[in-house]
Amino acid sequence: ALAISTGLIGYAMRDGINFFKSPSQIVEETPPPTQVLRVGGLVVEGTLKRGQGEVITFDITDGGATIKASYAGVLPDLFKEGQGTVATGSYVNGVFQATEILAKHDENYMPKEVVDALKEQGYYQDPNAAENGS
Repeated sequence: ALAISTGLIGYAMRDGINFFKSPSQIVEETPPPTQVLRVGGLVVEGTLKRGQGEVITFDITDGGATIKASYAGVLPDLFKEGQGTVATGSYVNGVFQATEILAKHDENYMPKEVVDALKEQGYYQDPNAAENGS
C-alpha cells in the first residue's frame, strides 16, 4: 500500500499539484519559483496594463496584501479591474507569472479563503448587487 501511495504522490507531483494561496500568504511566506500554485483575489483598480505583444500586467489583492501579476495570452471576458480572479502560475522575482486566468463574479467560484479575506477587509461585494450597474 505504501508503494502505491508513494507512486500516486509522485504522479500527482509530476503533474504539478496546485496549492491555493492568497496574496497575503504569498507575501508572508514566499513560495519557491518552481512551485505551481493558484492565487485568488480582486484585480486592483487602475493596475491593468497591456505590454508588448499579449503580455498583460495587473495587481491582485485580498485586502490585506497586494502582489504584482503578469499573463501572456487572451484574458477571459469576465476579467476586469475590481472583479475576482483566480490565476494559476508561479511566483518568480516578486511577480506572479500566470499561465492560466479564471474570472467570474460568483462567490461559489472563488475559493472560500479569498471570499473570507475580502469580506474581512471590507473589499467583498455581493456579485448579485453589482449586476445593477454599481
